[in-house]
Amino acid sequence: MTADEKGRVVLAGAPLGNIGDASTRLREVLATADVIAAEDTRRLARLARDLGVTVTGRVVSYFEGNDERRTPELVEALESGAVVAVVTDGGMPSVSDPGYRLVKAALEAGFPVTAAPGPSAVTTALALSGLASDRFVFEGFLPRTGSHRRSRLRELAAEPRTLVFFEAPHRIESSLTDLAATFGADRLAAVCRELTKTYEEVRRGSLAELAEWATAGEVRGEITLVVAGAPAGPPERPADDVLRAEVAAREAAGATRRDAIQAVADDFGLKKRDVYGLVHR
Repeated sequence: MTADEKGRVVLAGAPLGNIGDASTRLREVLATADVIAAEDTRRLARLARDLGVTVTGRVVSYFEGNDERRTPELVEALESGAVVAVVTDGGMPSVSDPGYRLVKAALEAGFPVTAAPGPSAVTTALALSGLASDRFVFEGFLPRTGSHRRSRLRELAAEPRTLVFFEAPHRIESSLTDLAATFGADRLAAVCRELTKTYEEVRRGSLAELAEWATAGEVRGEITLVVAGAPAGPPERPADDVLRAEVAAREAAGATRRDAIQAVADDFGLKKRDVYGLVHR
């Protein structure tokens, strides 16, 4: 097998919504790849049709749920000299989307990995947010359950860099409410919805304002949430009701009241006697 015949992986960035953002290289990759691993094969077919591209390679589904099983098959294709393209529903593969597992396996097997770069919801939302973009951290999706989500947010409350999250529309209200309670109601943020699409919306304001907005009506579409980093100095003290609720949640989970009070005091950097006084007031 010559160097030109050696298999390789191409991570192909797809438009977030506006087909005009598709690159010439994306068209070339879709038209020439031997195998296309698509997060959704129906969306791939629609994308190719919109781009006027005829897909000649073999198309296989590759999504979270089958990627562990599918990856060895794709590595076998690489071993036969195939060019394997990875395409998600929108944005760059491997960024909270399928791709990472194949990249890792391909590199370990000695195959090159390259990219046909394209749009990214992370950097697009960051640029549109109006918040500091010189230093940021991407956190992907927050945990789905309230207790796990609040625990993760407590770990991030003092992070000084701008934070970027993905969130599902049916969880954005509860996530914003938890963010306001944990980070402070006045922390600035931006909810970026349906980026580059017909109904694109960027809603900017404090976490409290955004939580109220989300509560007022149903929020739809794909959402990227950008939150300002923590200001210099200690994080804002949560409201008394929030602290009482945190103690109650730990008690409900099986902790003694004493241990629950101590845990909440430790988590929020408070004195144990102060939390005790709130609970028994």
